[in-house]
Amino acid sequence: MRLILVRHGQTPSNIERLLDTGAPGPGLTELGLAQAAALPQALGHEQISGVYASNLVRTQLTATPLADALAQPIEVRDGLREISAGNLEMRGDSESIQAYLRTVYAWVQGDLSVAMPGGPDGAETLGRFDEVVSELQRTGQQTPVIFSHGAIIRAWATARARNVGPDFIVHNTLSNTGIVVLESKPRPEAHGHAWGLLTWQGEAVGGSTLEDPGADGPAGEDVELTP
Repeated sequence: MRLILVRHGQTPSNIERLLDTGAPGPGLTELGLAQAAALPQALGHEQISGVYASNLVRTQLTATPLADALAQPIEVRDGLREISAGNLEMRGDSESIQAYLRTVYAWVQGDLSVAMPGGPDGAETLGRFDEVVSELQRTGQQTPVIFSHGAIIRAWATARARNVGPDFIVHNTLSNTGIVVLESKPRPEAHGHAWGLLTWQGEAVGGSTLEDPGADGPAGEDVELTP
């Protein structure tokens, strides 16, 4: 399977740098809508087999131009939603943002028992995304596109790709409509599949005219490690 992960377009909460992870969540800004409109051309070379989005409004709005261009429905899956901020929800201070990101970093290092303050642990969070990906594999999807969120895409791709280490997440940020592509290959010795990271396009699609540096929201920021 060739798996394409796309972060949603810009939202008002991204501009305000808020940890806004609850459902249904905000819609897109004018820039976010323009970013979404650029995706059909950006992904025009792919043989897309299905379009999937989280249960949050912003991913479905971002997926709409591509789904319309392909004349395909948007399949909504709750498991693709953003990592819950728990007690940090709607906070925008740097301390809260880094507490959120460091928790995610602990997960990709392998400590899945760590929980977000007042929220889920890594096993539950990565596990729900795994379930959706496993569903796509079982149903024979060859090149699905998943519209999801900054933190969960960064975490899941880093945790599952065998060709990158945990520190990959630290400085590999993901702007709105950034695109990550992974490929799954059989592992007969493990009776399963192994994921490899193929490309990481951290910037927005459409070039500099569709970028808004500093207004991509906290989920796409660097992880600041404590000494």
